[in-house]
Amino acid sequence: MSIKNPIIAITGSSGAGTTSVTKAFQHIFRRENIDAAIIEGDSFHRYDRQAMRQNMAEKSVAGDHHFSHFGPEANLLEELETLFREYGETGGGHSRHYVHDDAEAQRYGAPPGTFTDWAPLPAGTDLLFYEGLHGAVKTDAVDVSRYVDLCIGVVPIINLEWIQKLHRDKAQRGYSTEAVMDTILRRMPDYVNYICPQFSKTHVNFQRVPTVDTSNPFIAKDIPLADESMLVIRFSNPRGIDFPYLLSMLHDSFMSRPNIIVCPGGKMALAMQIIFTPMIMQLMDRKRRAR
Repeated sequence: MSIKNPIIAITGSSGAGTTSVTKAFQHIFRRENIDAAIIEGDSFHRYDRQAMRQNMAEKSVAGDHHFSHFGPEANLLEELETLFREYGETGGGHSRHYVHDDAEAQRYGAPPGTFTDWAPLPAGTDLLFYEGLHGAVKTDAVDVSRYVDLCIGVVPIINLEWIQKLHRDKAQRGYSTEAVMDTILRRMPDYVNYICPQFSKTHVNFQRVPTVDTSNPFIAKDIPLADESMLVIRFSNPRGIDFPYLLSMLHDSFMSRPNIIVCPGGKMALAMQIIFTPMIMQLMDRKRRAR
């Protein structure tokens, strides 16, 4: 953690909805005139798209059917930890970008499924913002979580997460249902060992719970709407949280435990605005006073 160079991390698995949460934070950054160095977790994958496929095939032949992006072997976690530590100490560091599609290929001048070159972060940014799989990961070799000043977990219940992933991968990537199911099964051990433990290290968790039947996610024809869901917001440390104010702003909400608010799913964007704006401004105030 660093007072002078704070780090915010959004962590969640593929299909959890971390990208939507990132947009909410970008609105706060624009409104409050905060210059954030934004890092995507995909940038710290170890292999590009073709190399990852080749490694998965080789691992499968060798009897390892669970090699995945969720685990440490397929990622540069040491480099991610180094970036967080270096940014906290100096406000600098190096990153790159993973090129997802043709639109990004035109923007970055690299083929889809590859990485751009490593490059220094922009100088003079106010904070570092990370969104990806491993914002609070801890293994025997690394502890990324210790450098994060504000960590948010995005954790839909597992069936909803699978429905979101199925619809995204089929619509945007042309995958079949069977291919997405194979991916889910392959990732499961790493999900249990490396993704789930992070949500015990986050400062705030957002978990969307649908109020419609999702018992068989593999036949769901559509993704449950926000208005068909409830949002469970858990604070790891409730000290200093103005729960009466939050309840008054988030209509039809209630507290299920001393550190948990439950509100309608359609209020997720509002909840993030009123919860995280003061937290971010506190980080900025501490940064200014440290100067």
